[in-house]
Amino acid sequence: MHIGYAAMLERFAPSEAVELAALAESHGFRGVMAADHFQPWLPRHGQSAFVWSVLPAIAEHTTGDIGPGVTTPTYRWHPAMVAQASATMAAMYPGRHWLGIGSGEALNEHIVGRYWPEAPERINRMFEAVDVIKKLFTASAAGRDVRHSGPNFKLESTRLWTMPDTPPEILVAAGGPVTAKRAGRTVDGLITMDAPPERLELLLARFAEGAREVGRDARRMPKVLQFHLSWAPTDEEALANAMREWPIAGMRIGKGDIRSPFEFEQLARGVRPEDLADRLTISSDPDVHRAAIQRAFDLGFDRVYLHNVGRNQAEWLEVFGREVLPKVTR
Repeated sequence: MHIGYAAMLERFAPSEAVELAALAESHGFRGVMAADHFQPWLPRHGQSAFVWSVLPAIAEHTTGDIGPGVTTPTYRWHPAMVAQASATMAAMYPGRHWLGIGSGEALNEHIVGRYWPEAPERINRMFEAVDVIKKLFTASAAGRDVRHSGPNFKLESTRLWTMPDTPPEILVAAGGPVTAKRAGRTVDGLITMDAPPERLELLLARFAEGAREVGRDARRMPKVLQFHLSWAPTDEEALANAMREWPIAGMRIGKGDIRSPFEFEQLARGVRPEDLADRLTISSDPDVHRAAIQRAFDLGFDRVYLHNVGRNQAEWLEVFGREVLPKVTR
């Protein structure tokens, strides 16, 4: 089973994140994802390293797949810059790198001072950015220049001069059915976050529907789930870790428009333990977590990347490597 490690650069210093990724692989985890954050979710998290610097360091200390899950090539970044970064990663680590793209959150993207639009506009910008990146990958692999002139981005006639033999897969993060269907039509794969099974089933169904519309088989396309959990030796510790480190899971409002870790901190103060019940798997029993991870594969996901919200990373990796990963089946 392809179960990977979510390296939370917004929670751990870069050198520690590299060490934890290598430790995860030693316990049987098969790949690493790390998000492109400029700020942490909460002030107490205390970190937010530059993902394109840390990914190569992780790759040097591991052997599995590696990708930014996700980056946003629409506000802080022009899509050409993300295309160049991704192509370079793929050239350095052939067959290992994939490119995860999302529509972004104000927490990271507003820092350049641009107007922060509503979600539909953000999603349209994301798919235009995907178009630019795909054009650059295709033309550059063929040794040609390409240009782009669209409603949000312009690209003068150019190419990527460093390209891998095979361009990296492009996966789009989708939280709703419309975006999932559009992803099925336009990119190589889907990324989403853990949610109730009926919601995940809907996203996968819409992704498959979009793929069919353009003659593709979604069963052969990567479908990635990032899975947040809280494990500790006792249930009480697991719940305390979740409340202290990841109360944002219990927030019942959208997170895309919140601009500061300090705003998140204020809003998260109203979260109660019961708010986490259907948002986060919290247990000291490895088999409870195994069953939840198994459900994701049973639904049709190909890769699941785990994030334990507690600081007890080494202990958790050892326990899951021994008691959870070997028991998940396809």
